Amino acid sequence: MPRIFSRSFRIRHYECDANGHLNNANYLRFMQEAATDASADAGYDEGRYNEMNRIWLAFATEIEYIRPVEYNHILDVKTWVADFRRASSRRMYEFTISGNGTVVARAHTDWIYLNASTWRPVSIPAEMADAFFPGGLPESFPERQAYPVAPPPPMGAYCWRRQVEWKDIDSLQHVNNAVYLEYVGECGAQHLAQVDWSWERMQEAGFAIFLRRNHIQYKQPALLRDELEITTCRPVCRSASQKR
Repeated sequence: MPRIFSRSFRIRHYECDANGHLNNANYLRFMQEAATDASADAGYDEGRYNEMNRIWLAFATEIEYIRPVEYNHILDVKTWVADFRRASSRRMYEFTISGNGTVVARAHTDWIYLNASTWRPVSIPAEMADAFFPGGLPESFPERQAYPVAPPPPMGAYCWRRQVEWKDIDSLQHVNNAVYLEYVGECGAQHLAQVDWSWERMQEAGFAIFLRRNHIQYKQPALLRDELEITTCRPVCRSASQKR
C-alpha cells in the first residue's frame, strides 16, 4: 500500500473567483503544496533533494471538479503515489470538505525525475520507491491511459497574447504550473466577452459557466518576458436531453 498523506487548507477570500468559488488554479496550488509536504513526510524534503542534486518536474496534470468550494470551507487534500516508472511517477489527489467528507475534486499529476544540473531524466532509486510504498511495492502498476491529442485550432479560433510577468514565475525561474490555469481562465473570459457574453451579461441572465475538467500537458518551460499565445474556440453547448 502507498503512503497516504493528508493536509488541510482553509479557503481564503482572495483564493475565490468572482462567482465566490475557489479559483480553479488554486486546486493545483494546493496539490503542489500537498505533494511537497508528502515527500518530506516520506523522508525526501527540499534539503535532501538539493543534496542529491535532483528535482521533480510536472509534465501533465488532470483535475476533475465535482462540487464548488467556497470561502471559509476547510478542504482536506489527500495524496498518494500511484506508480513509479523508470524516471516518472504519478501522484493522485482527492479533495474533500473537512467534517463531512464530501468529495469535491479528484486529480493526478505525472512527474518526471531530473538531474537538477542538466534537467535530464534519471532513474528513480529503489530506496525512494520503497519510502513511498512502506508496505512494499506492488507486483505491477495499473496502465496509464494515453494522453488525449488536442485537435488543431479551427478557423476563427480566438487568440490571446500574454507576456510572462515576474509574478508568474516560481523558484525554478519558469511559469508556475498553476499559472497556466489562470491563463486559460482569462483567455476564456476574454473570448466570451468578445462574442458578447461577458461575465456581467451572464450575471444579468442568471447563469454562469464552470469548468468540469482541466487536462494540461507541459511541453517546455515558459520564461520571464516570453510572449505566449493562448488559443481557444467557442465551446459546443448541449441541451440536458443531449447530455443524457
